[in-house]
Amino acid sequence: MTGAEQRLTTTARLGLTLIAGGAVANIYYNQPLLGMLVAEFGARAAIWIPTACLVGYGLGILGLVPLGDSLPRRSLIIGQLLGLSLTLLVAGTSPNLGVLALASLVIGILASAAQQAVPFAAELAPDASRGRIVGQVMTGLLTGILLARTASGIVGAQFGWRAVFFAAAGVALAMAGIAAATLPRTPQTKPLRYRALMLSILYLVKTQPVLRTASLSQALLFASFNAFWATLALLVEAPPFDMTAAGAGLFGVIGVAGAFVAPLSGRFTDRRGARPVVLGGSLLVLAAFAVLWAASAGSLAAVVIGVLLIDIGLNGALIANQTRAYALVPGARGRINTVLFTVMFVFGALGAFAGSQAFLRAGWPGVCTVGLVLAGLACLVALRDRRRAA
Repeated sequence: MTGAEQRLTTTARLGLTLIAGGAVANIYYNQPLLGMLVAEFGARAAIWIPTACLVGYGLGILGLVPLGDSLPRRSLIIGQLLGLSLTLLVAGTSPNLGVLALASLVIGILASAAQQAVPFAAELAPDASRGRIVGQVMTGLLTGILLARTASGIVGAQFGWRAVFFAAAGVALAMAGIAAATLPRTPQTKPLRYRALMLSILYLVKTQPVLRTASLSQALLFASFNAFWATLALLVEAPPFDMTAAGAGLFGVIGVAGAFVAPLSGRFTDRRGARPVVLGGSLLVLAAFAVLWAASAGSLAAVVIGVLLIDIGLNGALIANQTRAYALVPGARGRINTVLFTVMFVFGALGAFAGSQAFLRAGWPGVCTVGLVLAGLACLVALRDRRRAA
């Protein structure tokens, strides 16, 4: 048994899964509470609070996650979770919008502990089962995203928005305790100066073509995903569907299937390699938009099937792309994670913008066209990658 296998106990794997989901949930708790926040702080709250959280999360991925390649990840995760608990208490006692917005920015930064957990799992995992283990931890992260809005909405409706932040502070503190109790201490690596650490990210992009391919293919899929989700509510809240905002939100529950396909994708990647999984996931997303085109004629079944195909395809490809990227440079998994998710977030924002513009100009067929183009480009990247490998 190798040292990696000895350190990666079942308890540690479960701890990383819980931490990934419990940390990332914090950037989504505010979304069902926006009506309450607008009522107390004014209309600007609807823009400032969710934006501050998401911007903070991106800053955390870019600025904090690479530190895991130089400092002990266990200590970083515990420190971020303790800081997160304290910041959530500040958010819950915010007297005005400025304090809440600033707290939301810091919440997003510290919630990037979720992105420390994934490369930590990849670092501890044996080579032969890295995909499966990354898939399990990502299941926790994806489930945290899905359940955060539901839990926040229920607690907020019963006890008010401040209670959500107080409860989240308790959860973050519990996650810090879980991290301290379950995560192994790893040998101290040679620390790098922060400037050198950040510059080395550019070197990785320059010297690792597999990282560039994985980032591009996943970013294109994420862009198509965001083009869809940024406009879905506009579709289903209008005739002939006439759903409420709550009804539109229920489509997210279907995404659970995408979360639980992650370990299956990881196992297949371990056995057959990443390329066929990425191509298969890209084809599923392409097929999803072909099916979704029928939604413009009033087919609710097309929407349900489309959501299912998009989530399964996107998450399946994500696990495969993460697995092959993490295998490139063992001592740089945090920086590799930063490259992958930074590119994804940039393309995701562009996809949401393109989808919204397409809906305003051409309706739902316009959104499907954007999705088909982006997913088609992802398929071309995957096909080119397979031919180059062959």
